[in-house]
Amino acid sequence: MLFFVTTLGWSFSMAAGAFTLAIMILPLIIRATEEALLAVPNTLREASFGLGAGKLRTIFKIVLPTAMPGILAGIILAIGRIVGETAALIYTAGTVPQIPKNLFSSGRTLAIHMYSLSSEGLYTNQAYATAVVLLIVVIGINGLSSLIAKKLSKGDLNG
Repeated sequence: MLFFVTTLGWSFSMAAGAFTLAIMILPLIIRATEEALLAVPNTLREASFGLGAGKLRTIFKIVLPTAMPGILAGIILAIGRIVGETAALIYTAGTVPQIPKNLFSSGRTLAIHMYSLSSEGLYTNQAYATAVVLLIVVIGINGLSSLIAKKLSKGDLNG
């Protein structure tokens, strides 16, 4: 909030919220990717080099496809954290109940909308409906990412 909202003068905006969340989840994605790459056995790398493949070919044809499920798992965890994040967004993106006109106007995410409705105590049915929509979005993202993972693994094995 201090950097994007105050120092850069973006006030409460979707851009400030997006950049804040990007900075918050970047370490999670980097660490998950690092762990997935380290989990690839050295024997696979050595076998690839032994068959005459170069370093780049080994990375793109052996290491990355093998590590892709772990990398995607880290990205899914990060997306789940983004979807449920309210504290950072309340102080950077704002809580205005309208569709933002551009990236530098204030808006409200589903998690903030659900929080606002439930904290008022008058709109519990609407808060539950928002929770269902949020749950469907998360399940959709998980399903889409598993489809992408299957496509990537099939494409790399046949190609």
